[in-house]
Amino acid sequence: MKKHIVILLVSCFGTLYTANAQRKVGELTLVYDASISSGSKEPKLADAFDGHTKTIYIKGNMSRAEIASAIFSSAAIHDSKAGTSVVLKEVSGQKLLTRMTSENWAEANKRYDGITFANTSETKTIAGYNCIKAVATFPDGTTFSVFYTPDIVPENKDYEYLFKNLNGLPLEYELVQGKLTIKYTVSKINLNPVPASKFDIPKSGYREMTYEESKKMNVNN
Repeated sequence: MKKHIVILLVSCFGTLYTANAQRKVGELTLVYDASISSGSKEPKLADAFDGHTKTIYIKGNMSRAEIASAIFSSAAIHDSKAGTSVVLKEVSGQKLLTRMTSENWAEANKRYDGITFANTSETKTIAGYNCIKAVATFPDGTTFSVFYTPDIVPENKDYEYLFKNLNGLPLEYELVQGKLTIKYTVSKINLNPVPASKFDIPKSGYREMTYEESKKMNVNN
């Protein structure tokens, strides 16, 4: 009888532990530090972008992704329920605003469709969280690595199109964009409520352009 009781308790505690190990969150702030290399003998472009920060705010179905560097800043505000987005850019003194429909948003991110993630046996601790290394594979066969924690899962999976199929929170990853290799490492995780004002759309001060105009200017990339 005692043996059966012990087995039952272990089974129950095991179930409780598994359920509590992964925490779904509705509000979250992430700050990433970026380091960039160009593999070029003239790393001027890399130097210009190196050291920029990327901040992500999540509140319910709303998300905001900001990038701030010495030469430009941008913010993409996305409503996952409606599928619409607003992109704000400040470049060379210009302040630009682009509204995107759900179709526009899907088109702008279509290169990320079909990404798969395969866990490896490698692990490490980042910002106090145990992370698993996964290899992400694009449909064209190219890959990148990501360390993620399965302990935190945003309820809003559309906060970043690149990781919508990842079962956890990416804390470090490396992407190749053109001749640049960008490594993002999280420096801050905040689970406190996010102010609703983070998702306000400016009513003045920006020159508004259409999505088609922004594509010609390469504004949304």
